[in-house]
Amino acid sequence: MFDKILIANRGEIALRVVRACREMGIKSVAVHSTADSDAMHVRMADEAVCIGPPPGTESYLSIPAIISACEITGAQAIHPGYGFLSENASFVQILEDHDITFIGPTAEHIRIMGDKISAIETMKALGVPCVPGSGGGVPDVASAKKIGAEIGYPVIVKATAGGGGRGMKVAMNAGEMEMAFMTAGSEAKAAFGNGECYIEKYLQKPRHIEIQVFGDGKGKAVHLGERDCSLQRRHQKVFEEAPGPSIDAQTRARIGKICADAVANINYAGAGTIEFLFEDGEFYFIEMNTRLQVEHPVTEAIFGVDLVREQIRVAEGLPMSFGQDDLEIHGHAIEVRINAEKLPNFAPCPGRISQYHAPGGLGVRMDSALYDGYSIPPYYDSLIGKLIVHGRDRDAALSRLNRALGELIVDGVDTTIPLFHQLLAEEDILTGNYGIHWLEDWLERNLTA
Repeated sequence: MFDKILIANRGEIALRVVRACREMGIKSVAVHSTADSDAMHVRMADEAVCIGPPPGTESYLSIPAIISACEITGAQAIHPGYGFLSENASFVQILEDHDITFIGPTAEHIRIMGDKISAIETMKALGVPCVPGSGGGVPDVASAKKIGAEIGYPVIVKATAGGGGRGMKVAMNAGEMEMAFMTAGSEAKAAFGNGECYIEKYLQKPRHIEIQVFGDGKGKAVHLGERDCSLQRRHQKVFEEAPGPSIDAQTRARIGKICADAVANINYAGAGTIEFLFEDGEFYFIEMNTRLQVEHPVTEAIFGVDLVREQIRVAEGLPMSFGQDDLEIHGHAIEVRINAEKLPNFAPCPGRISQYHAPGGLGVRMDSALYDGYSIPPYYDSLIGKLIVHGRDRDAALSRLNRALGELIVDGVDTTIPLFHQLLAEEDILTGNYGIHWLEDWLERNLTA
């Protein structure tokens, strides 16, 4: 058993891991930049180590500083949360070389799934349905146009090393291909140092469905249903729910088994999410995230499991505490991401919190590191909280979300809370009739400067 775990992250996810450690009787170590000296995860952890100045590249992404913090405190393992170093294969390899356990999958699995082309090739070989596409990197515009004609327009050009919506451009016809290909490549080169791109069929009205999987690293794996994450802005998720409004039990069992079998076959360890576009009853693999997701609480709510606790158990070499037959869905859960952003342009809005009140009551969970007087630093992601609700069915969850949003108070900075009040008045949201383009179309019509 681990005696001490270092959490290589900040904000609400760091606090989430601190709480899991405390419940398991494991001491926790928080790392922080100088900008986060007064952060809640620093206050709540058993120990804290400052690892650098405010910029993430000099603190939360500094591998030497994090290794040093482990050595200073005697931490035996690192939980990466999400973002920062959570999907950095080199980091995982370095930890292994220093006899520090990484609470997550192997460096090899992170490396395979971190490259979009190798991920697609691997998933195809494992029997996971994929989007029709180039099957590999495309060397030039001429080749891109040829592939576009073979697949049939519209197509989407994607960076091999892309992420967060960067390095992705749509070409509706052959005339748009050159601009899409060149723009996606240059954007990816600037952001990730790798301009290689591949091409896929562009589905026009799909939903974004992701399957939560969990493996023990020894050939056993389960799926924990799906989450519908279709409400997105610039490829960033805003509103997530489970189970998906468009997925029936038979469909869930079919795609879930495919995903669980796939990760079992590669001896995957820990939590992972296999993401799909879903249209006309068919699933098309787009990527796998080899980490805990921001939206993992909705899965925890409907299955009654603690995914962070399970991550730690598996990293210790213990068996999973549940099997597929133990996993049964109860009710419906929804998460909305609360960002410190100013509408309608979603500009980051750091600043001091003058008043914070979290909603409560049956079926309400608020994952946040905010407190009265806390100053949101300008150096990091604008996510400041996640409001999760759980009800006996989707209607009950929506009603509870509406009530909880009314109780939530975050004063001193602008937030995206008003956006969710507006969305809950929309018939398409209430009926679950939306796809991945719905929110951006709605924002264009309803939120103007």
